[in-house]
This record gives sequence, C-alpha cells and structure tokens, in this order.
Amino acid sequence: MTPEEFRIAGHRLIDWIADYRSRVAELPVMARTSPGEIKAALPAAPPDGPEPFLEILADLDRIIMPGLSHWQHPGFFGYFPSNGALASVLGDFASTGLGVLGLSWQSSPALTELEEVVTDWMRQMTGLSDAWSGVIQDTASTCTLVALMCARERSTNYSLARGGLQAEAQPLVVYVSAQSHSSVDKAALLAGFGRENVRVVEHDSEYAMVPKALEAAILQDLEAGRNPCAMVATTGTTASTAIDPIEAIVRVAKQYGLWLHVDAAMSGSAMILPECRGMWQGVESADSLVLNAHKWLGVAFDCSLYYVRDPEHLMRVMSTNPSFLRSSADGRVKNLRDWGLPLGRRFRALKLWFMIREQGVAQLQNRLRRDLENAQWFANEVRKAPNWRVLAPVPLQTICVRHEPLGLEGEALDAHTTAWVERVNRSGAAYLTPAILEGRWMVRVSIGAIPTERKHVAALWELMRREAEGWTQS
Repeated sequence: MTPEEFRIAGHRLIDWIADYRSRVAELPVMARTSPGEIKAALPAAPPDGPEPFLEILADLDRIIMPGLSHWQHPGFFGYFPSNGALASVLGDFASTGLGVLGLSWQSSPALTELEEVVTDWMRQMTGLSDAWSGVIQDTASTCTLVALMCARERSTNYSLARGGLQAEAQPLVVYVSAQSHSSVDKAALLAGFGRENVRVVEHDSEYAMVPKALEAAILQDLEAGRNPCAMVATTGTTASTAIDPIEAIVRVAKQYGLWLHVDAAMSGSAMILPECRGMWQGVESADSLVLNAHKWLGVAFDCSLYYVRDPEHLMRVMSTNPSFLRSSADGRVKNLRDWGLPLGRRFRALKLWFMIREQGVAQLQNRLRRDLENAQWFANEVRKAPNWRVLAPVPLQTICVRHEPLGLEGEALDAHTTAWVERVNRSGAAYLTPAILEGRWMVRVSIGAIPTERKHVAALWELMRREAEGWTQS
C-alpha cells in the first residue's frame, strides 16, 4: 500500500469508525454469535495474493461486527467502562502511523519526553504530590507484577543479583484481600512468591480490608519465621468498588516494613475530582500505585499509569543496558526500558495527550460527575423497589444489586439471578455482568460508557424489572 492508497483507505476507515460510533446505539449490545462461528466464517489459510482494501472493510462489517460486544454502546453496563474517546483514538492512529519505538531516549526522544509530561499532568490532575514519578504500562496486571517484583527485591536486598528467591532462607509473604483483582494473585505467583505465601486478609461488612486482621496475619507469619514482604490495597475493588482504608493500612505497612502497592485501576480516574480524593487518603505514603487511564477516564486501550515514589529502586530492579542501545545522552535522560518489563514501547503517550488536550480537565470532570450522579439515582431507585436490594456501598459508579423474590433463596435464587441477567443481555438493549459476592450471585451495574445518559440508565432499570419481576409473576 502506497501513501496515496493509504490516504484513500484511511479516509474510508475513519468514515467507517465515525459511522459506527454514530449508530452504535442501534446495535445489540452483546454479541449473539455462537462459539466458533466467527472462526468458521474466515478462510482456514492465508490468501496467496493481495486483496482489495474494500473487500477487507466489507468483511469487517460482514464477519467481525456480529461477533463484537459493543463497549461504547450507551447500554453497556458490564465489567467496567473501557472508553475510546475519539480524540484518543486519533492519538492511537498517530502512534501506529508513526511506527516509532521507545527502545531508549535516543531512539525517539519525543516518545520519552511526552510520556514524562503526560504522566506528570495526570499526577497533578489526581492531586498527587511531586514525590511521585510515572510511567505508562499496558495494563494493571503488569503494573502489579512490577510492584511485587520491586517489593521482593527490596525485602531481600536485591536477591536477583545472587541466588534469587531460591537462595532465601525465609519465605516471603504477600497480603491481599479476597476482594482484590485476580491479577494480584497472578502477579504474586509469577513473581515467585508461591500460592502458599499469599495471605488473604479478612474484610469487613462493606468488603474493605480490616487493618487489624492484616496486622494479625503479619504477626503470625513473623512468629512462624516467614518474611512479610508486600501488601496490595485496593481503592475500588472489582466486584463492588469497595474502598480499602489506605491510611490505616499504611500505618501497618510502615510498622512492619512492607511494600504497599495501591490498586486504583478503576477508581484512579475519579481522583481527578477533588471531592473523591478522600477515598485514597494516605496514598502519599504508599510505595507504588496504578490507575488505568483506559478505563473510566476515556483513553483508548491500553494505557495504564504506574507511579512510584522511589524510581531509583524501580530502575535498579528493571534496568537493562545492552551495548547497542547506549548513547552519550545516558545519565541525563530517562530510558523507559528501565521502568518496566519490555525493552521496547509504543508511543502510548500520544493518545493520552490528544484526549486531555481535546477534552480539558473540566470537561472530563463533568463527565465523571454525571456518571456518579447516575449511579446514585439508580441505587436509590433499586432501594425503593420491593424485593430489590443494593448489596454494597456505592462510592463510585458501580452498583451491586439482586432481585430477591419472597421465598426464593440459595441455589434457586442464584438460578433466578443468572437467568434474568441472561435475558437482559440477550435482549440486545443492555449488557450486564453478574458476579459472586459472599457466595451468592448478584449483578454489577457499571455506569460509565461515554454516551450513557440518565435516560439510558432509566431504560436499563425498566428492562431489569421487566425481565426479573415478570418471570416471577408468570
């Protein structure tokens, strides 16, 4: 494809995306294809010769579109908001079109320096002090893995330079909550701690970690000759957006010398609202934190921001310095290969830069406040309805609900819950994700898609009542 052919094809693709965003509300939210259906519609072998771009675009409509669940739909209330603000989409296009890689500062100086600027913009936007230094990773899973590897090395005085964990006399222990994201458990395993050394700390009736239970677990491990290493606290847990008491947890972490990583992947975006920052009170004393700009904030996936208070320690753990990447600028610049796992990196900063500039902080704040107001409205409607229950506090934009008809409990209630959620999703009008809370199925309503307004939330509530209550009355 020549640059001129690219120009023509690119205009068509931009038009296609613009048309998609304009009509996405008319599409069924959840994909209706069966397992293997998309695969069966595609050729089993690659084409021998080139195909016209128009044919590729036609197959995007004919084959791919039916197999998509539409995260940008105003009726999307599943998982979490994963927004691709159109300005951010253009930033992603620019990044891919330029095709530069951040192997080192010298390989593309603007890539590194723009990333320094936009991560500092986000630091300021979320009210963090200038003690924090940021870097863009792909996902919160990677950020948590990096955090636990740094914790491991601080606790062992850099065992990686010697025999690693295999040479340590005392097992290292990581503390998490049962409400922590599954990626935390995975990161602990990949960082070499082992499942036997991951402690699940008790939570309270609001699903927040109990600091006294954390301290008790630490003392028990110390008595058994183990080495308490790190703990992960969550501001906005996955199932219910519970808020761990960071300030109290910090005191425990400092007393026993644990690395404290704060997972604010979802709720970190809310910290651009000054009125929400009390949710992570004490965060300034943590060692690391993550917030996903590609969730509620609106940046196109993937753009996860990882902040540390001691970048020298991060670089000592992560640094690599092959001869072919050395330059005279080393020592005076940031080489982002020393700030995470991969050697190379995409120009992710562009999509964050494009979006912040095109939206402005005030407009981003207004959108998040809209979602918070809609969540409170929805929760109040549920509380007023007979046989409906809000199961957890609603500090952010996610509401945990259950329809509980009289006389229905246990497995029968679970079956009722999963059945009416499936009917809602199969209707095409909305998409919800069920989850387990305290051993029973419930439904998460996650509000935050960019086009979602009050009327869409109200329509969802009507649909939920019709599908849940209609079944029990029939």
